[in-house]
Amino acid sequence: MSDTKPHIGWIGTGVMGASMAGHLRKAGYPLTVFNRTKAKAQPLLDAGAVWADSPKAVGAASDIVFSIVGFPRDVEEVILGEDGALAGLRSGGVICDMTTSSPALAARIAEAAAARGCHGADAPVTGGDVGAREARLSIFVGGDTDAFRRLKPCLEVMGRTVVHCGLPGAGQKAKLANQVAIAGVMFSVCESLLFAREERLDVRQWLETVIPGAAGSTAMGTLGRRIVDGDFEPGFYVEHFLKDLRLCMDECRRMNLVLPGLAAAEQAYQALTAQGYGKKGTQSLIRGLAALSARAD
Repeated sequence: MSDTKPHIGWIGTGVMGASMAGHLRKAGYPLTVFNRTKAKAQPLLDAGAVWADSPKAVGAASDIVFSIVGFPRDVEEVILGEDGALAGLRSGGVICDMTTSSPALAARIAEAAAARGCHGADAPVTGGDVGAREARLSIFVGGDTDAFRRLKPCLEVMGRTVVHCGLPGAGQKAKLANQVAIAGVMFSVCESLLFAREERLDVRQWLETVIPGAAGSTAMGTLGRRIVDGDFEPGFYVEHFLKDLRLCMDECRRMNLVLPGLAAAEQAYQALTAQGYGKKGTQSLIRGLAALSARAD
């Protein structure tokens, strides 16, 4: 292992984070990890990562700290909390949150980091569980140029496309715009599959015919196939997507911007969560749509 590589801290080893941190470890980066449930970090520990008992301990052991957790409140706790990573990070360190979170919170983290002589950046990702496993995520980065320069080699280990979007918070804004696009695509995938099913077509044959054409999409190829296979396990949780849509709506209200499709998606995913599908994948939208017409899912 090269001594020239920075020591990396990682907070959050869930569906996405475990794979992303694993790529860094395989690339030879010294790695210190924390997760609320230690068992979820065990594969990384088996690969040579070091366990830390708190986010603060992660910060103290690291030159660069990455986090990818669930909700903005979790981001605030693991970074800005009394026992958060920033409290342990030495002057000159970099802290980079990869959770899809609030642009305002990202800017606040950067300000708090600067007050300690550190850099704060945001780098949310898109590509889902498959993109995380295969290291082909797209990564939207917000932060100053020095932070981006230091983060880029690590980010290129985890993703195929790494874009510096601007100052702190800009990465979050770019990711939220991405989620607006995905919201519409999910309606496209689920409504078309439901229509094909109700017309008694061979849905699998129909799907494989559509995927290469103009109506095809990455979501159609991945989540559409999962729907046909009856697989509703998460590549991305319904409850996390609803959180993203609410963040988008917050930004729309701030800008006095009206996006009817986004508003409809927020309502649909809120209903899906109320129906008990919060821990399932976003492709579960087809179940909520079927219920509107009193169809079985």
